[in-house]
Amino acid sequence: MNVARTVADETSVAIAAPEDEFTAFAKQALPTLTRIAWYLTADGDKAGELVQQTLVRTYHAWKRARHSPLPYARRVMMNQRISTWRARRREVLAPPHHFPERPNPDQIEILAERDRLMRALSRLGARQRRVVVLRHVEGFSEKEVAEMLGIPVGTVKSAGSRGLQRLREVLREEES
Repeated sequence: MNVARTVADETSVAIAAPEDEFTAFAKQALPTLTRIAWYLTADGDKAGELVQQTLVRTYHAWKRARHSPLPYARRVMMNQRISTWRARRREVLAPPHHFPERPNPDQIEILAERDRLMRALSRLGARQRRVVVLRHVEGFSEKEVAEMLGIPVGTVKSAGSRGLQRLREVLREEES
């Protein structure tokens, strides 16, 4: 019997086959990967494609990824996003009014703030957006972000600083 780690609490659970391990991982990681993909693409369809590509690549590398699957999948997602962006040579974000939302009366304020943040993030450059999302939304350290994106720590610091400054400017403009 193989042993796999769960994404949420990193405890060991006995699972019969690698396919079952991957299925359990995918079910637990899907919300996290979807959220990251949404922040990186600002488009629901592109985010779904990115998550699907990430899971396919993670599955094919499961022997390597199974001991620490979520960090592996995040790295795959970053690489895939960069490759997709390079292939298209320019990034076209969906207009802010296309963000899909189904507000519940209890969550109107939360969704309004999230929409405001997404519109502000869509006005950042691709690198600044990636750094800000990974560093400040997902909570990774500068070193972790640098490793995920394959850039120097100094670049993470400068892109993060400039990205946050630009976000503040955009959010102030919206308030005016």
